[in-house]
Amino acid sequence: MNATPMIDAQRLSLMLNELRLPTIKHIWGDFAAQADKEGWPASRFLAALAEHELAERDRRRIERHLAEAHLPAGKTLDCFAFDAVPMISKAQVMALCAGDGWLEQGANLILFGPPGGGKSHLAAAIGLALVERGWRVLFTRTSDLVQRLQVARRELALESAMAKLDKYHLLVLDDFAYISRDQAETSVLFELISARYERRSLLITANQPFGEWNRVFPDPAMTLAAVDRLVHHATIFEMNVESYRRRTAQARRTGAGRPAAYTTPKVLETIRDNQDENEELASDNLNRH
Repeated sequence: MNATPMIDAQRLSLMLNELRLPTIKHIWGDFAAQADKEGWPASRFLAALAEHELAERDRRRIERHLAEAHLPAGKTLDCFAFDAVPMISKAQVMALCAGDGWLEQGANLILFGPPGGGKSHLAAAIGLALVERGWRVLFTRTSDLVQRLQVARRELALESAMAKLDKYHLLVLDDFAYISRDQAETSVLFELISARYERRSLLITANQPFGEWNRVFPDPAMTLAAVDRLVHHATIFEMNVESYRRRTAQARRTGAGRPAAYTTPKVLETIRDNQDENEELASDNLNRH
């Protein structure tokens, strides 16, 4: 009597594997029992299974995209000090984090300001918000990416390397001005800017304003062409504030251990749990007074 249901269950498991529906494979038994107990119509049972499968696919996709993004750990919008950079509109940043209006058009975002002003933090936080909304992002130091592209050029694989970067809706080039004026480096950087122009977006952080980019591109014509392509469809934030890094240095020195290198789902969960605890403590202290 019990053999037939077991055979059916095994066959169903194989079919769900073949259809690549792993979530339904694991939950259908519990949902079937609940549906029988509560008298669900077949349409409700099927819809519940489909909703859970889609939700789990979204979760796994975001997890994969977060792993490939190489976003520095701990850089979220929740912990960015907007009050320390009053020239930056939080509402505008939150609108950019939706991604729809500018990433679809291949527009750019450029953050200027002195070292320690929070440019890299804001860039990483925007990147994280975009990943959580389904966009693909890669965060990299400009010098590191340029070196990799130079290697690809020497191996006659530059076109392939550029094509692989196309899968990212947003490429974050951190510390843009910290590359040498070597002709090969500036040439490959210019090719990257040109390849993504009006197709894929760039987010650039830089200490120097455009007027000093002759330190990056030794050829004035190349400098002008690069700037022209970057600003044609761009939002520009000038973050000329006191070093945020210097203000928080003491707090980091008293922190517990070495921070994680990259943002992962587990690291992100820990950060947000700590933020919730801090908010609860602040609320308790306020209520006591």
